[in-house]
Amino acid sequence: MKKILPLLLLFLTGCEYLKEEVDLVIVNANVYTVDEEFSKAEAFAVHEGKFIAVGTTEEIRGKYTSDQLVDADGRTITPGLIDAHCHFFGLGLKQQVVDLVGTKSFDEVLERVQAFQNEHPKDFVLGEGWDQNDWEVKEYPTRKELDKIFPDTPVALSRVDGHALLVNKAALDLAGIDWRTKVAGGEIVKGAMGITGVLVDNPMDLVYAKIPMPDLDAQVKALKDAERICLNNGLTTVDDAGLNRATIELIDSLQQTGELSIKVYAMVSNIPEDVDYFIYKGPIKTDRLNVRSIKVYGDGALGSRGAALKKPYADKWGHYGAMVTPVDEIEDLARRLAISEYQMNTHAIGDSANAVVLRTYQEVLKDKPNRRWRVEHAQIIDSLDFNYFDNGVIPSVQPTHATSDMYWAEDRLGEERMKGAYAYKKLLDKAGILALGTDFPVEQVSPFLTFYAAVTRKDVEGYPEEGFQMQDVLTREEALRGMTIWAAYSNFEEEEKGSIESGKFADFVIYDKDMMTVPAAEIPTIMAEQTFINGKTR
Repeated sequence: MKKILPLLLLFLTGCEYLKEEVDLVIVNANVYTVDEEFSKAEAFAVHEGKFIAVGTTEEIRGKYTSDQLVDADGRTITPGLIDAHCHFFGLGLKQQVVDLVGTKSFDEVLERVQAFQNEHPKDFVLGEGWDQNDWEVKEYPTRKELDKIFPDTPVALSRVDGHALLVNKAALDLAGIDWRTKVAGGEIVKGAMGITGVLVDNPMDLVYAKIPMPDLDAQVKALKDAERICLNNGLTTVDDAGLNRATIELIDSLQQTGELSIKVYAMVSNIPEDVDYFIYKGPIKTDRLNVRSIKVYGDGALGSRGAALKKPYADKWGHYGAMVTPVDEIEDLARRLAISEYQMNTHAIGDSANAVVLRTYQEVLKDKPNRRWRVEHAQIIDSLDFNYFDNGVIPSVQPTHATSDMYWAEDRLGEERMKGAYAYKKLLDKAGILALGTDFPVEQVSPFLTFYAAVTRKDVEGYPEEGFQMQDVLTREEALRGMTIWAAYSNFEEEEKGSIESGKFADFVIYDKDMMTVPAAEIPTIMAEQTFINGKTR
């Protein structure tokens, strides 16, 4: 017996040596791989930033060894979450301005602006996030009180959707806006006092042109702040819907030096010189940055009555909204992009804007398969136009928009048009895939609110009890696919991310609850305990 024990120890030690040494092993987990079969696993091994094996705990432990062996103790793991439409850089910049999200009255807006300016004095006061639809008086505010409080300091406060801006007289004067000013593709709202201070869509650019640009330190801080928030929410890739060349190059430099870990699918803003530069250069692809699309604004937003509709607004007769980018410019750019390697990702809210975009796509993409051009939002679709999504066009939608807008959307559209509004299930049936995002900071960053809105069609208070337009509810599997593999596909990245499979980058998230089985009311409370990018956690 004394001779057998050393031999047994030697044998066991030898078996350990026979195992493959890897960087990380996860065992005893509840893994949703989101592969083609939506199969489950218990364990996986990671080496040099990629999954190299997925299987049972016994299989993985029997073949691999690592200094980093994590016993997940049954916790749920999914592929890293992808936000298919957001404003990542904008989220970071928002941390440096007045937060007006959730204000219940214009008086509360004024209080927050004053408090911010007293604590952080600025030469130009900026704020974001007000929504008159959340106030008792659901009307646009005016500049009257801002003029009294800030007679000399310019103030610009953007609506939650980014498609309307409230400014004071000092800002109007700085921008050279008066009653004679005319700007196509939007509205300078007027009332009894003349210019009310509310600018919708393109006229906002006159003010934005006068706002001092944040310096390099502020930009870097914004990107790092945004990354921290996103990683805490389980996001490993963000699709930023509109970045200029300078910001894209800054993101790339920070990623290359290891100062920024999150992966960015960058849509290039439709700025002529930037579009020229990137088309000439061609797509840019690293393991963390993907530049291969152009973001175009079709129309404005429904909440600010800027969405372009085929028939007048139900609550503003004779008003149709407006195209932000003229139709001929959309068509010209589409023809140019069709002979390049770039995607066209176009913001379209109203049924008229969606019709323009979808018909343009069909015309220029004849005999050009697998281009994966996207309609960002695809919010209100005429029943005649859903079939355009049969031809490889990808709807990129934000489920929380439905539950944010449901209180007042019918006022804008009327009962009949609501049948084609926020119609995510119908879009999925037509397109075959659906890329899901948040549009943060328009909505909250949390992907769990996205998941919850998609599978319940309710707000976090459980309203409406029966759900909002439940014919378009998604299953939990569809929602998770939309936040992982389908979003990856919409970025041409399905071969490298979006599922937990051998050979793909080890982007994954460990949660405190199982989103696939937890009671629906608990979904918004789910926490991302650890977020891994290329096998490493931050």
